[in-house]
Amino acid sequence: MREKHRSAASCTLPTGLYDMMNPYTIKKQPLHQFVQRPLVPLSTTLRNTVRHMFIQTQDTPNPNSLKFIPGKPVLETRTMDFPTPATAFRSPLARQLFRIEGVKSVFFGPDFITVTKESEELDWNLLKPDIYATIMDFFASGLPLVTEETSSGEAGSEEDDEVVAMIKELLDTRIRPTVQEDGGDVIYKGFEDGIVQLKLQGSCTSCPSSIITLKNGIQNMLQFYIPEVEGVEQVMEDESNEKETNSP
Repeated sequence: MREKHRSAASCTLPTGLYDMMNPYTIKKQPLHQFVQRPLVPLSTTLRNTVRHMFIQTQDTPNPNSLKFIPGKPVLETRTMDFPTPATAFRSPLARQLFRIEGVKSVFFGPDFITVTKESEELDWNLLKPDIYATIMDFFASGLPLVTEETSSGEAGSEEDDEVVAMIKELLDTRIRPTVQEDGGDVIYKGFEDGIVQLKLQGSCTSCPSSIITLKNGIQNMLQFYIPEVEGVEQVMEDESNEKETNSP
């Protein structure tokens, strides 16, 4: 009869369970919780997400833009700009990021995502948790980043003359990689009367130092290698033009 009334303290746990549990935690909780509850393995998707999704952030020259690096390919070899919510209909992730209060624009790079907030008054510490969760949930979902392919308008054509071809080559090999390091991009829009027309995207759009980058950086390099270039001009597209450009 005495053995039937053995105290709970004398029960033994399965071999190896002591090594897994903190001894202080074991003392605080009844032993039957550890004996009766089976260890349920995580699903493959969740396990991979927990183990491999570690999002880093990187500052940009624009204090209102932050670069999020998920450690996974985003667009691999190209970029996409979403300056307004209306332009995000082709990307489920961009749409979800725009649902976060305070997000002004979204930009996808080869291996990063740049998010621009609406004003300097907004604290990044308040926005980051929602952005982290949105990015992690999206990559765990397995959904495509872009549901409809669009032309970037940058590919060279047979009609490009030698000067335009040289401009595009310099942009792609020397200038764009550097700008992308800062969470943005620069897109060729045209060349007329010695003036190269460029559009800044991502963190560069509203960056205080964008004009300096455009004139002292990009313009000087193009003029050094291509004498035909007399200057560089930034192309600004308003919201109505963006809607027309991205309309189906």
